[in-house]
Amino acid sequence: MEEELKCPVCGSLFREPIILPCSHNVCLPCARTIAVQTPESEQHLPPLLHPRGTAPPAAATAAPGPGAAAGSAACLDSECAAGGGGDHADKLSLHSETDSGYGSYTPSLKSPNGVRVLPLVPAPPGAAAAAAAPRGAGPTSSSLTCPQCHRSASLDQRGLRGFQRNRLLEAIVQRYQQGRAAAAAKCQLCDRSPPEPAAVLCEQCEVLYCAACQLRCHPARGPFAKHRLVPPPGPPGAPAGGGDGGGKGAGGGRKLPTCAEHDLENYSMYCVSCRSPVCYQCLEEGKHGKHDVKALGAMWKQHKAQLSQALNGVSDKAKEAKEFLVQLKNLLQQIQENGLDYEACLVAQCDALVDALTRQKAKLLTKVTKEREHKLKVVWDQINHCTLKLRQSTGLMEYCLEVIKENDPSGFLQISDALIKRVQVSQEQWVKGALEPKVSAEFDLTLDSEPLLQSIHQLDFIQMKLPPVPLLQLEKCCTRNNSVTLAWRMPPLSHNPVEGYILELDDGDGGQFREVYVGKETLCTIDGLHFNSTYNARVKAFNSSGVGPYSKTVILQTSDVAWFTFDPSSAHRDIVLSNDNQTATCNSYDDRVVLGTAAFSKGVHYWELHVDRYDNHPDPAFGIARINVIKDMMLGKDDKAWAMYVDNNRSWFMHCNSHTNRTEGGVSKGATVGVLLDLNKHNLTFYINGQQQGPPAFENIEGVFMPALSLNRNVQVTLHTGLEVPQCVKQPKLPNN
Repeated sequence: MEEELKCPVCGSLFREPIILPCSHNVCLPCARTIAVQTPESEQHLPPLLHPRGTAPPAAATAAPGPGAAAGSAACLDSECAAGGGGDHADKLSLHSETDSGYGSYTPSLKSPNGVRVLPLVPAPPGAAAAAAAPRGAGPTSSSLTCPQCHRSASLDQRGLRGFQRNRLLEAIVQRYQQGRAAAAAKCQLCDRSPPEPAAVLCEQCEVLYCAACQLRCHPARGPFAKHRLVPPPGPPGAPAGGGDGGGKGAGGGRKLPTCAEHDLENYSMYCVSCRSPVCYQCLEEGKHGKHDVKALGAMWKQHKAQLSQALNGVSDKAKEAKEFLVQLKNLLQQIQENGLDYEACLVAQCDALVDALTRQKAKLLTKVTKEREHKLKVVWDQINHCTLKLRQSTGLMEYCLEVIKENDPSGFLQISDALIKRVQVSQEQWVKGALEPKVSAEFDLTLDSEPLLQSIHQLDFIQMKLPPVPLLQLEKCCTRNNSVTLAWRMPPLSHNPVEGYILELDDGDGGQFREVYVGKETLCTIDGLHFNSTYNARVKAFNSSGVGPYSKTVILQTSDVAWFTFDPSSAHRDIVLSNDNQTATCNSYDDRVVLGTAAFSKGVHYWELHVDRYDNHPDPAFGIARINVIKDMMLGKDDKAWAMYVDNNRSWFMHCNSHTNRTEGGVSKGATVGVLLDLNKHNLTFYINGQQQGPPAFENIEGVFMPALSLNRNVQVTLHTGLEVPQCVKQPKLPNN
């Protein structure tokens, strides 16, 4: 933060800082050294460069005053000593008879920040004849050029006192000096880390002691008895008595600021048009009468909030920059290690080729060394560049936080707009890609030692090598029902060609991996997995050189319960689906089959079908089927389906057109039929309105099954899925035969 507290002219901490119209700051003593006198006849500044509330100076009609050799600096010595005092010094002898020099801002290496006042130009011919002219015959105007943005501003009759004093910056500088002095006052003999604060200073030894070290190393006896111990030095410039000499006010002990135009009035409002705090009398006099004026406290809070919000972005970038620096330093180590590894491998291969490879070995070593040096240079350049940006952003952030701590609304609002802009600009400098390494730690160099001896002089590095490890994009990997989606990409700065990828998945039960996809895509969805199962997935890349290493393994959990609908793509053409494929009916008087979109081969699954319409006592059938079930007859009449068909009084189980287990209890409009498929026990159970229909209908069923339904035009049912398996059911009804 110290760089934010230094004057751009003298390079030291600010002393009595003032705010220039361009929102930059400069010390008041430094402002006196860089302000220059210009004859009004030479003034051509546009109106925007004059201080707020002043008009551009009128064109001069009289010749410049005499005494060009004296210059404005002579005014500070002669005019001020003649009785003008400090106020006259601030006005820079605006009406001095000897001020006829002309100066401007020009960068120079003679000061810490390149600021100086040019030597005065020679007086024009006839200037001596004008020496006897009365005071004011040659009017001049003072101007001040900002040492940072080089914008010039003219001074009005008040001189430098026309610029507002930056009280917040002055207070922050004072706190910074106090904190630095307090941190410096540490015991010089402590063996602790950090040292204890100093309690006394020996004037004869010129050593700071803490209480413990004083008793141990500087007892008040013997030769030390005549030494004088005094308190440690306080912060430079700290006021005696612990105050700032002013009365306490709302600013936490600091005097309330008064209006620059009306010394007896405190700031109470903020002029949005002029971007300046104003007092009640400023509004009464009409200068700001038609301007947009708001309450000072409200604008203070609003601008503080804007600055805090802008700081969040810079803070995030600073955190990323710190992490990036750690990454770059690790990259340096990796480059060093990989470079040494490649050198060792290269030496071993070249030594095996004996004398014929000696001269070529030197050339290849040079290539590796140059590659390493190039990478190191690029990374060091990035480190230096990023460190500079980070230091600037951190300093600005600490300075802004100190500004936010201030309780002076008007002082804060004087600089808040400029600070917000600076913070936004600081955030924008972290452009996309600025926090990514420009080089890779990998060396794309592989030595091929197979060529025949006569080809030794054409030996060189081959660029093709195995592809690197793919990076799984976890934010894009997801599961839905019994399907999983995986996404991956190649690491940045990877130049090795990739011809395709191999995705592998285990069986959901910790078994062996198997290939489920081979191709060039980096996004893949696998359907038909088990519900409520945990799968492990990994991917690797390949090219003509071979297969690269596996990625990290990602663990994916499928849904506990199944969510599905009726499948319009596999349904009989007479089936009519609605309600997002959850409601089914039929256009035919004959039974037609429709399947669900889910397939089950493992686990326990339960779904229900609600009878919305039931006319003329039809026989709908509910159950499961394989994908190739016959769809133009009742479910269960072939060997591909297991079903319960039911009328308004009874139900039957049916498979391979065999009717079994007739049970009392039918369906009507509003009834609910439940289907429980337990593939762990390999059985199928049916419920009507929560009542189990006999014992499990079918046992020893294995394979892949889909929910199935057959119905005609007299029935309409709605499917309900994603249901938990029923834990408590009513006692089953026993079959009649």
